[in-house]
Amino acid sequence: MITILAFIIVLGVLIFFHELGHFIVAKLSGVGVLKFSLGFGPALIKKRIGETQYQVAAFPLGGYVKMLGEDPDDKEKLTHIDPRRSFAHKRLPVKAAIVFAGPLFNFVLAVVVYTTIAWVGVPYLLPIVGEVQKASPADRAGMLTGDRIHTIAKKPVAGWDDVAETLQETGAAGSVEIEILREGKIFLLHVTPTMNKGKNIFGEEISRPMIGITVGEATAVKRYGPLGGIGYGFSQCYRIVELTGVAFAKMIKGTISVKESLGGPILIAQVSGQTFKAGLLPFVSLIAFISINLAIINLLPIPVLDGGHLLLFLIEGITGRPVEGKPREVAQQIGLFILVMLMLFAFYNDIVRIFKG
Repeated sequence: MITILAFIIVLGVLIFFHELGHFIVAKLSGVGVLKFSLGFGPALIKKRIGETQYQVAAFPLGGYVKMLGEDPDDKEKLTHIDPRRSFAHKRLPVKAAIVFAGPLFNFVLAVVVYTTIAWVGVPYLLPIVGEVQKASPADRAGMLTGDRIHTIAKKPVAGWDDVAETLQETGAAGSVEIEILREGKIFLLHVTPTMNKGKNIFGEEISRPMIGITVGEATAVKRYGPLGGIGYGFSQCYRIVELTGVAFAKMIKGTISVKESLGGPILIAQVSGQTFKAGLLPFVSLIAFISINLAIINLLPIPVLDGGHLLLFLIEGITGRPVEGKPREVAQQIGLFILVMLMLFAFYNDIVRIFKG
């Protein structure tokens, strides 16, 4: 039940913000909005306010904003709304702005979440040694449990993430100077890392320098100021976009497995439940992470997605004629086919993961 509840909250927040982007820009542009729906299919709850019907539908895997004249092939006639407020009657830049607003609001949501986290406080692991493996480079150099790593190769170490990052930068070319703090005193150790095989965040095997220590349990919180928090929000959002782009490129090149990297609703539900149990910070971080991925996916130039609509607008801008009739219908069918195939493949991956444990 917790997993289902968490999944509904995640989907609801993501869909709401995405469709809210379309809705707000459409309203500001003077376009008549007929429906604002969370979910597809028959409406479970609905209420009309003005010209717009707001509803929660039966199938929560998506949502939509229906605008007057959005589909040039739509034969529905509406007399209660001025036809000049039709989406089709708006200039191309206005239509593109309305479509782009959905993914944009997903990015905005992520930035807001990360900024809020920065203002409340970002927890991190202190660079304190938890365990020293016997006969390891650290053990031979005299490192002990409870030592706080102060510098590595004269570079300051603020958190545990800096330990692995700085060791990776220094490589394994001989001895490395590590300054530690022990019982209020500074000690200088000379450690010679060994190169061990491990995996990076993409699951690729890499060689990395290891000294044979584990992290302790001590944590601290870093709080950012007003401007620093906003900067953290944007930088964290950019980092996720960059990592997602690298992952897409690696999947296309075949350097990482699509089967292991691509997940669907079942995986999202599982992780939603796990992070919900872990606490508010992991849960809202997951919402921000998925929101960024949703924005990127929606911007792919696949008809029926926002990116596909933007592609059609680009073609219209170049040729001077809108893509209508049979060409538009074929493009939408192709886009829908690609989308369904991706969804089925993601479901297949999720089911395989469940059986593999």
